[in-house]
Amino acid sequence: MGKGGFDIRVALDAATRIGPGKADLLEAVRETGSISAAGRKLGMSYKRAWYLIDTLNLAFREPVVLKSKGGRAGGGARLSACGDAVLDGYRRMQVAADKATEAERAALAALLSSAED
Repeated sequence: MGKGGFDIRVALDAATRIGPGKADLLEAVRETGSISAAGRKLGMSYKRAWYLIDTLNLAFREPVVLKSKGGRAGGGARLSACGDAVLDGYRRMQVAADKATEAERAALAALLSSAED
């Protein structure tokens, strides 16, 4: 489950979706400055992490993740302004959805059987 009470997946168009996996990956890139480190943090292969980022980079008008080539200082990656907007917008939707459904989720949780039954 995501940061809220449930995971949301947002279909932006017929081919572009963002959900908890892509959002967590963008957040990990923001935190680590590296696609490979972000993948490791999430238990994801570099190939999978790069594929998800590449699909997002191709879907938006501007890349969401900017990468720099290696060298003496090593390579790296960071979110672009577009990437920040995508991630922050998704996180705001999570919070809004969580707040909007809080009472209904509590009502459903009250119907659960207890562990002592």
